[in-house]
Amino acid sequence: MDHFRLSSTDQIQSVLIPNGGDYLMKFAIGTPPVEFLAIADTGSDLIWTQCKPCENCYKQDSQLFDPQQSFTYREMSCDTKFCQSLPRAKCGNTSSECDYSYSYGDQSFSTGVLTTDTFTFDSTGGRTVAFPKIVFGCGHNNGGSFSGHESGIVGLGGGPLSLISQLSSKIDGKFSYCLVPIFANSTSKLNFGSEAVISGEGAVSTPLVPKDPDTYYYLSLDGISVGNSQIMSEASFVIDSGTTLTMLVSDLYYKVESAIKDAINLDPVQDPSGTFSLCYDTKSDFKIPEMTFHFTGADLRLKPLNTFVKASDDLVCLTMVPGKRLSIFGNLAQMNFQVEYDLVKKQVSFAPADCTK
Repeated sequence: MDHFRLSSTDQIQSVLIPNGGDYLMKFAIGTPPVEFLAIADTGSDLIWTQCKPCENCYKQDSQLFDPQQSFTYREMSCDTKFCQSLPRAKCGNTSSECDYSYSYGDQSFSTGVLTTDTFTFDSTGGRTVAFPKIVFGCGHNNGGSFSGHESGIVGLGGGPLSLISQLSSKIDGKFSYCLVPIFANSTSKLNFGSEAVISGEGAVSTPLVPKDPDTYYYLSLDGISVGNSQIMSEASFVIDSGTTLTMLVSDLYYKVESAIKDAINLDPVQDPSGTFSLCYDTKSDFKIPEMTFHFTGADLRLKPLNTFVKASDDLVCLTMVPGKRLSIFGNLAQMNFQVEYDLVKKQVSFAPADCTK
């Protein structure tokens, strides 16, 4: 294992694999390192993986992480700033361990113990790079909508527990990804540091808006265009690689839906699964209207691939649904864009791309 400082030309990276609605990143935990895949999630902070001994785990394709097999594994004590920054930390009965309980918008959850170990990543130079003492959750009780290909979740949000915050000085507060289409049979990369910088044709940037909680990356929206009609609406948007569909606060959603219905001018059909709000029969021949999200300083023109998804053999559906309190720019809307987060310049940049290349 090479423990070395990253040279300016050598940056860590991770493979990103589409997983039917989310994207998995590859890394290794422990000494000796054991490889895992976990959901890359810019909408949460905690990194966690299922751990032995497991009280209640979902079925996972790979082996569970076994803390006893890693000689760099340590449990975190309760008085650390990391333990204090958990939303629901409680000090365990055994003297001072830090117990966590973390839940997500789709009712998935993980509970366990906050720990540290060495994380190992691939790098652009081909060598692996190890980072000691990365704080993560060892999940002994986990469940929800997991496929089993993932061992847990890697939080890439803005709070202190996230991978981005923990590596911040090593990656200059920069990371980027390019999400391949959801059903593509190919992978892409999650890049960090100088390797994450996107530029060139069609690159646009919009400021990050500071708000609580610091987990979320907020962007400011001025409006949405559907074909020739423009819907002006000032809204805060959370950009989230871990949410599949885009959620619009209901007032904005119904204006957008109405503009799309007018443009398509066919009778919509019900989605039997109840997941989507607006669907059409694939047998009817229609043109999907062009949609542009007008973020402050950055007009993002979405392709039909971003705005409609084939829900079944005879059903295509809008990838946007009405949300409760929060507008979320989900991962289907981000496919085939390079997306760069620069936490030093406090901005997010987008550039259209073929992420399979």
